[in-house]
Amino acid sequence: MPGLTIGDAVPNLQADSTHGKIILHDYIGGGWAIIFSHPGDFTPVCTTELGMMAAYAEEFGRRGVKLIGLSCDDVQSHTEWIKDIEAYNKGKRVTYPILADPNREIIKKLNMVDPDEKDSSGAPVPSRALHIVGPDKKVKLSFLYPASTGRNMEEVMRVVESLQKSAKHRVATPANWKPGDKCFIAPNVPNEEAKEMFPQGFETVELPSKKEYLRFTAV
Repeated sequence: MPGLTIGDAVPNLQADSTHGKIILHDYIGGGWAIIFSHPGDFTPVCTTELGMMAAYAEEFGRRGVKLIGLSCDDVQSHTEWIKDIEAYNKGKRVTYPILADPNREIIKKLNMVDPDEKDSSGAPVPSRALHIVGPDKKVKLSFLYPASTGRNMEEVMRVVESLQKSAKHRVATPANWKPGDKCFIAPNVPNEEAKEMFPQGFETVELPSKKEYLRFTAV
């Protein structure tokens, strides 16, 4: 589906939300942000997802990441729904804003439209999409799930840490990497420069090709 993707700057949208009027770039500020859409209020999978986002909000905040939800329902609907979310989530408060998009304009600009699903009037509905946005207001990573499958917040947290480490240290993270595991030194960092950048040292894996591109280090 054409539209906003990795490397693109998010538009500086203005919208009503459960926290009042939001200007997106001002809200993101100089940090990171997660913008996530859900197909509809008062639906089962979405209720658990927004509850888990609330449960992880403090951990995201410690990493300089702001959260912002989105659906096509209005602010009044969001406000009523939050009561259900917090009740199901054993009182854990929803502290992040949820944008209203009753005219289906924002989901189009953020490339969060489900290509197949429509509401009872035939209008497009949001996909279960998520963009991680960097301090430069550009999309660094996107997830797209069907309405039937809830997202895993541990995976969202994992990729946030991977992206932040990569941005800060010129490293990459291997398959199944978890926070605390060693990272790869980026291939465009020569060994001599790597010795200066990573004084803690690094381990080079011996391979049949004799190419020294698997270099692990702790950061």
